[in-house]
Amino acid sequence: MKIQESAENYLETILILTHRTGAVRSVDIANELDFSKPSVSIAMRNLRENGYIQVDAGGFITLLPAGQEIAERIFERHTFLSEWLTALGVSPEVAAEDACRIEHVISAESFAALKRHAEKEMR
Repeated sequence: MKIQESAENYLETILILTHRTGAVRSVDIANELDFSKPSVSIAMRNLRENGYIQVDAGGFITLLPAGQEIAERIFERHTFLSEWLTALGVSPEVAAEDACRIEHVISAESFAALKRHAEKEMR
């Protein structure tokens, strides 16, 4: 299922914050992304209604299997692309910014080909 880039970014952020702090609330996402709390609340409602996240009575957010899958895919792409671009001589800041844009539009086929190529180069 294709979802919007903004939803992918929210899911990836939830994954990163979960790994970093163990528990995530909307305010944490707002602080991490420097977004307004109302904007994040609307996004969380949409993600919840579409079955990507669960929000408990205390406001803690958990990725559901569909959200976890998307978050992990986007995070893998971001990490790989950032590291690959940096290895090619791109500054870490620019590499991270470019990876953030590329990770949403690159096809699974092209990403797999890039990974295979990079793995060959490392041997």
